[in-house]
Amino acid sequence: MALETQGMPQLELEAVIGFNGHVSAGLRVHPDREHLIYALGCSVILKRIKDGKQEFLHGHTNNVSCIAVSKGGSYIASGQVTFMGFKAELIIWDYTQRAIYAQLPLHKAKVEALAFSPNEKYLVSLGGQDDGSIVVWNIETKQAICGSLASPQSGGHCFTVHYSCTNNNIFVSAGSGTLRVWELDLPNRKIRPIECQTGMLKRIVKCVQISEDNQFIFCGTTSGDIMKINLNTRLLSNFGPTKEKYSMGVNVLRILKCGNLLVGSGSGTFALCSSTNFKTLKKAQLDRGVTSIAIRGEGQQFYVGTDAAQMYRFSYDDFQAELISTSHSSAVKDVAICFGTSELFATCSEDDIRLWHIDKPKELLRITVPNMTCNSLDFMVDGHSIISAWNDGKIRVFAPESGRLMLIIHDAHKMGVAAIAGTKDCRRIVSGGGDGQVRVWELQPHSHRLLETMKEHRAGITCIKIKSDSKECVTASADGACIIWDIVRFVSLQMVIANTLFRTVCYHPEEYQIITSGTDRKVAYWDVFDGAVIRELEGSQSGAINGMHISQDGRHFVTGGDDKLVKVWDYMAGAVTHVGIAHSGSITSIKICSNNRTLLSTSADGAILRWRFPHPVSP
Repeated sequence: MALETQGMPQLELEAVIGFNGHVSAGLRVHPDREHLIYALGCSVILKRIKDGKQEFLHGHTNNVSCIAVSKGGSYIASGQVTFMGFKAELIIWDYTQRAIYAQLPLHKAKVEALAFSPNEKYLVSLGGQDDGSIVVWNIETKQAICGSLASPQSGGHCFTVHYSCTNNNIFVSAGSGTLRVWELDLPNRKIRPIECQTGMLKRIVKCVQISEDNQFIFCGTTSGDIMKINLNTRLLSNFGPTKEKYSMGVNVLRILKCGNLLVGSGSGTFALCSSTNFKTLKKAQLDRGVTSIAIRGEGQQFYVGTDAAQMYRFSYDDFQAELISTSHSSAVKDVAICFGTSELFATCSEDDIRLWHIDKPKELLRITVPNMTCNSLDFMVDGHSIISAWNDGKIRVFAPESGRLMLIIHDAHKMGVAAIAGTKDCRRIVSGGGDGQVRVWELQPHSHRLLETMKEHRAGITCIKIKSDSKECVTASADGACIIWDIVRFVSLQMVIANTLFRTVCYHPEEYQIITSGTDRKVAYWDVFDGAVIRELEGSQSGAINGMHISQDGRHFVTGGDDKLVKVWDYMAGAVTHVGIAHSGSITSIKICSNNRTLLSTSADGAILRWRFPHPVSP
């Protein structure tokens, strides 16, 4: 990737919609009280609370798995996952410089958790299940001081580490059948563990907090209760609640200045409870499991992240949830921009369809069909409806203002509807199925009619584009063929074949050429009339090209794929003019707004990125 983009002008990233809510304790407030810190794919994002402005820390090669912020705020640490047999890197970031301070590859496969010492001199890192070790790092020298196996032989996997609030030589680790207090012996470069005694109480600990006075350890468990351990004696002091346990386990704990506990559970319960008897003082119920809690300042305000990639803001006084951010929690499959206005766009994922405003990337509408996945979607040109393709073989048409289901076409395709497009006159829909069939539907007031089924493809349809006169369309398929169809007489006019699985196809605005791309990493120009290949470009050095779109003036097109790079091309020169580097997952779809000002790209990690398009149309 470095060689491919070296010296290339870079796209300006304007906004990112996305938050990895699956990272345990992955949402933090910086001690300056001005920034939220969280992970998205292999990036760490700093978001200014006041105006939402975002900054990005790039350096990881795979998804970020944990985040820690030092007590004074000088450093941020983040760890990642990688593949079996490879080292998982942890990075210490200089907060002021917004730059990498140290890269420390030692753990295998995954960095599970991180914790800074109160004086910001040491960092403790915990390896994942395939590693199982704890390492203490000297931040100044960027070297490991010492390490040890995290769990005793009789114990299971270790999930978390937490540093003492005041003592730079004491930290705690916990997990399945293990709860240890560690003492750092700096002169001898050793860490020595002492097991905590919980008697007959056997628990799997997911999260740990230590009280400000360094007296007690609080442990949230998968059983839905909280253990209170005396840090000095290492003995169980109390546990609870005994009656109403937290459903689906305690995922995250935070201690407020007043001593009370904030608790987040796997069932979405967010509660304030007493640290003495664990009695619930205040409670709120969220839609999905709580995975992180971040306290701002003295604890009058806090932020809560869920595994559905939502962020909520709470105040201590009223304890009411204010939803401040939403994003997809699974791969975004397609993006469509409302024609003409360039103000609204829609995305679809495994869970739902969402409508967004382009300038203020805020969710306006969510459409959910339970247990069904939307594979593709498009706006009708008049903007009055969203047409969508679903894996249950149905085509659904929704109203973009209300999300009301306007029309449903049952049994549209036997193996699910894979691709969809609407004609410019808004009277017909062309759909492609997983079975390779292409069907043309006529829309009537309150009903529909199947006009024709066209069967020449041998594998699933991946993309459909319709000519501006609504008389022809082109379909791309995983069978290595693109077919141009007459959708008035319902016959094939031309076929182009290549040794690839086609993922996407576009008409040039003048409609004498089409361009295709797919798994062979090539971008090919084809003549519409004789099906001859005119030109082939090396579109990517690694991975398939999954998305492509041409500007309305035909001078530029954009591509994105498994190499995670957004590329802007000059159509006539066949050369890349700009590259966008920010995606953490494979790019799944990409679109240019009709005003040539904005470029949208989506990826497999659930992210939606908005870029400034570098070639605006001259007035």
